[in-house]
Parts: sequence; C-alpha cells; structure tokens
Amino acid sequence: MMKQKFFLAIAAAMVATASAPSHAQSVEEGIGAWQAGNHVKAVSIWRPLADRGDADAAFNMGQAYRLGRGVPTNFSRARHYFEIAGNKGHVDAQTNLGLILFNNGDRTGALRWLRLASEQGDPRAMLVYGTALFNGDGVPIDQVSAYAYVSRAAASGLGPAQATKSEMNRLLPEAVKKEGRALAARQTSKSAAPPQKSAARAAPKIETPATRPAPAKSAAKAPEKPAAKAAPKPAAKKAEASSATGPWRVQLGAFSQRSSASGLFEKVKGHKALAGKRSFLVAAGKVTRLQVGPFASSAQAKAACQSLSASGQACFPVKVD
Repeated sequence: MMKQKFFLAIAAAMVATASAPSHAQSVEEGIGAWQAGNHVKAVSIWRPLADRGDADAAFNMGQAYRLGRGVPTNFSRARHYFEIAGNKGHVDAQTNLGLILFNNGDRTGALRWLRLASEQGDPRAMLVYGTALFNGDGVPIDQVSAYAYVSRAAASGLGPAQATKSEMNRLLPEAVKKEGRALAARQTSKSAAPPQKSAARAAPKIETPATRPAPAKSAAKAPEKPAAKAAPKPAAKKAEASSATGPWRVQLGAFSQRSSASGLFEKVKGHKALAGKRSFLVAAGKVTRLQVGPFASSAQAKAACQSLSASGQACFPVKVD
C-alpha cells in the first residue's frame, strides 16, 4: 500500500511538472508564436504572465483582444489589460488606451492616459494632448504647454505634429511660443527616457488603433502610427444603413480657413461611409469644423468613423444638441 501511495505521489508530481512549462514560458516565446502566426498559442503564453502583472505581456494581451487575434474581439478585456500595463508605466499601453477611449467618447479617461504618455515623451500622445490643451477640449486651455508638447512631437518627426505646429506658429503670439519653447526644453531635459524593453521582450508588431482621434478644433490630422508597428489592418466594420435624420455627425477636422474644410469634404464625400450625407461647416472661434451627417445613432456614426479611419481619414463622432 505504501508503495502504491508513493507511486501515486510521483505520478502527481509528474503531472504538476508537465504543466509547469506553461507558467515558465516567457513573453519572448509568445512573441515568437505570434510572429509565426500562431496567435492562440501566443495568447496562452501571455495570459498567465499578464494576470500576474507582467507589463509587456499585459500590453500584448490588450492588443490581441483589440484586434481579435487568438481571442474574440473584446474592448472591455483589451482595456483591462492595457490598464494593467499602463499602471506599470508601459507607455505604448498608455497611448493606445488613451486613443481608444478618445475614439469611444470618453475624453476624461482618454486625456488622463494621454497625459501620462505625454510625460513619457510619446509623440502621438503629445500631439493629441497638446492639441486638447490648445483648444481647451476636456482640459483647461494652456497654450504654453500645448505648444511645448506639440513642438516635442514635431521634433520627433511625426508629420501631423509638424503640420499642427505650423498652424500654432501662425495663430500664437511670439511671447507664448517663446515660453513654450523654454518649457519644451525643460521637459526634455528633466524627463527620463521612456522605459526601454529589451529587444526580446518588445511587443509584437501589431498595429495601433485603426480609428484615431482627431483633435476637435485643430487643423491637425490624427497622429499616424509608427511604421515599426505596421501590420495588416483588421477589416473595417460596415456602417449600418443610415437615416436621413438624426442627432449624430462625424467630425473630420477643423481648419483655420473655411475653404480648406470645404475642400476636404469634396475629397471624401464619395466614400461609401458618407453616402447620402451632407457637410456642415461649423464656426468655432478661429477655426471651422467639418462635420458630416446626419446619423440616426451613435453606433452608426462610430461605424462610419471606423470605415473612414481604416482608409486613413481621421474621424470621431459628435452629437449635435
């Protein structure tokens, strides 16, 4: 009987040992599986690591849930894992979560994460957060800080940031720009470099959100994702059949010249997501916003934005009171 018990104990230990490798597997092995096209295996490796708080694994799980690769698409789960990584200072998670929340209408939540990512020097986050500061869009107006953040984003080589900086150069007085340049220099000198991940633990090369937020009152287009993260885009959802009336529109940009807003509509009006829609040129201080609609519901406006964003046009839904 004792021998039998001893044998059973050994068998139990062997079973435990056989299951151990899944817990010992690393983020690097998950990346290898992902790059080989085995998304299910990659997710099975990352999930236990992410649930134990590994920032890189959590970021990768967020991307998997956002894209629906290896797991069903699930925004709530993507947000959960991005928050785990973001709370540990993962700058890509902070930026991606901020952009996703921005696109889904949660400006307060979005700007919290984009501010954190901006403080770490992410160019996309600095562009969107800086533009929000310039416009007072969800945060108090602070043109000095706005110019500082956008200048730093432009200095990184981000094209839309360079265009936004040019527009700010035209609109802002020299005294504000001088203060902004000084602030940008102080931010750059005192901010630590963004957390560096070893090459082996770098996140898989999967794209940033297909729908990107366009700052509400700026002439800037939404930030482009870094080329290094390019990957096949997920199929854009078809917009639902739209109604001829409704309280929702999609905003495609804001321009210092009304003719520029009209010109953009002429370029995009043939897009299938805007079939049967008309333009609305809305004056807002020194800029003109281009809005297109109407849409009967938030869901229809979001679907149209997803389709437009997949083709490279910045877009976000707005409700007209």
